[in-house]
Amino acid sequence: MATFQAIALLLVFILITGMMSKRIWPALLAMPILAVLISLIAGIKPDDIFHYVIGEGSLRLAEPIIISMFGGVLSVIMQKTGIAEGFIKKGAELSGDNPLVIAFVMFLFVIMLFTTLGGLGAMIMVGAIVLPILTSVGISRLTAAVIMLMGVNIGGMFNVGNWALYMTSLNLSQQEVVRFILVIFVIVFIGSLTYIIIQLYRDGFNLSFRNIFKSVGVIALLAAAIYGAVRLSGTIELSENMQHILSIAGKVIFYVFLAAMLALFLHAAYRAFSHRNKRSNPLHWTAIFTPIIPLILILFFRVNFMSAFILGIAYAYLITYKRDNISTLIKSLIEGSAVVLPAVILMFGIGWLLVSVIGPSQMPEGYLLANYGTEIWPVRELMVPFVERIIPSTGLMYVITFVILAPLALYRGPLNVWGMGFGIASVMMAAGMPSGAILGILWSVGQLQGISDPTNLQNVWIANEMKVNVQKILYNTLPYSWIFALLGLIAAAIMYF
Repeated sequence: MATFQAIALLLVFILITGMMSKRIWPALLAMPILAVLISLIAGIKPDDIFHYVIGEGSLRLAEPIIISMFGGVLSVIMQKTGIAEGFIKKGAELSGDNPLVIAFVMFLFVIMLFTTLGGLGAMIMVGAIVLPILTSVGISRLTAAVIMLMGVNIGGMFNVGNWALYMTSLNLSQQEVVRFILVIFVIVFIGSLTYIIIQLYRDGFNLSFRNIFKSVGVIALLAAAIYGAVRLSGTIELSENMQHILSIAGKVIFYVFLAAMLALFLHAAYRAFSHRNKRSNPLHWTAIFTPIIPLILILFFRVNFMSAFILGIAYAYLITYKRDNISTLIKSLIEGSAVVLPAVILMFGIGWLLVSVIGPSQMPEGYLLANYGTEIWPVRELMVPFVERIIPSTGLMYVITFVILAPLALYRGPLNVWGMGFGIASVMMAAGMPSGAILGILWSVGQLQGISDPTNLQNVWIANEMKVNVQKILYNTLPYSWIFALLGLIAAAIMYF
C-alpha cells in the first residue's frame, strides 16, 4: 500500500508541475491544490488538513508576508516621491558620455534601487529612464535590456524581504542566508561586468585599453573576494590579540555608521520642518540613501526586518516632505500592499505545501501514533525513503546533478522558486539534505530564472520596450546564467559538503 501511495504522490507531483510549467495552471492555484492532494493521498484526515495544512500553513510564512508588504510600501513611496527617478538621473549626470562608464553606472544604480524596489510598476518606471540613457550612447537594445535585467537580479539578492522567505522556509538564520548570498553576489557581479565588456565590444565599441584595464582590475579584485568569501564561510582561528583588534575596529565602524544614520534622520526631520508650509520640496541628494537604509539597519544594527522597513519609509517621507504630503503616504500604504499581493498569495500556497510535506510545527504528544500508527508525519514517511535514494550525498554529485537540472528553473519549472521550487526544497529537507545546500541550489539555479526566463514579467516588458524577441534574451544570457549556477553550486558544495 505504501508503495502505491508513494508512486501516486510522485505522479501527482509531476503532473501538477508539468501543468504549471506549460502554464495550464498558475502557481497561485497549483501550490495549494498540490498540498491538499498529496495530503489526501498520504491518508491525512480531512480535519487535520483543515487544521494543520490549511490553517497552520497559511500562517507558516506570516513574517515574510508582512515584510514583503512593508517592502512594497517603500517601493511605491520611492516612485511617487521621485526618489527613484532622481537617483537614476543623478547617475546619468555623473557618468558622462563614455559608453562603458555609463553602462557600469546604470548597472550599479539599478542594483541599488532594486534592493528595495519591486514589482512591474517599479520596473517600468526605472526602465523608462535607464534604457533610453543606455541606448542613447549607442549601446544595442539587446545589451541594454540585459544590463537592466542583470541589475534587477542582483538587486533582488539584497532585497531583505526575500531573505525572510528563505529563513522561514528552510529554518536558516539570517547569518547563514547572508553568507551564501554574499558568495553568489560576487560570482554574478563579476560575471555581469564581464558580460557588459564583451557585449560592448560585440556592439562595435572600440574600448580603450585604459578602461578595459580598469574593468579587469575590478573583476580580478572581486574574483579574489570569491575565494575569500568562501574561505571565511568556515571557522577561522584568530589569535587573542587579533580578536581584540577586530573587536575595537568593529565598534568604531558601528559607531560611525550609527552617527551617520542619526545625522541622516535629523537632516530629514529638519527638511520636513522647514518645508512644512510649502507645496514643493526639491529632492535633496541625501534622498539617494533611501533604498539602502533598511539594508544597513539590518546588517549593521541587527534591526528587526519590519522595523527597518518602517524606518526606511519614515525617512523617505521626511526627506521628501511637503504640505499635504500625507495623502502620498496613505496611497503608498495601500498601493504598496496591493503590488505584492500576487507574491503574498503564492506564499500562502508555499506555506500549505511546506506543512503538507514536513508536517506541523506543533502537535499534541502521541497524536500521530494514536491516529496514524506512526510517529512521523505520513507524507514525509512516504516520500523520504524515495528521495533519500536520489539526492546526492557528495559535493561532486551535488554539483553535477543540479547544474544539469538547472534549466528546470526556466518556464516555471520544478526548480523555479516562484513555482514548485520550495515544494522540491521541502521534500529534500525532509529527506535530510542540509538546509544550506538547499539554499545553494535555489539561489544558484535561480540565476537562470532571474536573468533568462522568458516567462518573467520583467523580461517580457523589457523585450517589448526594446523591440527585442524575449527568446533572444534567453539565448543571449543563458550561457552566462548557467555558468553563474555552476559556480554557485561549486561554492555551495565547498561550504556544505
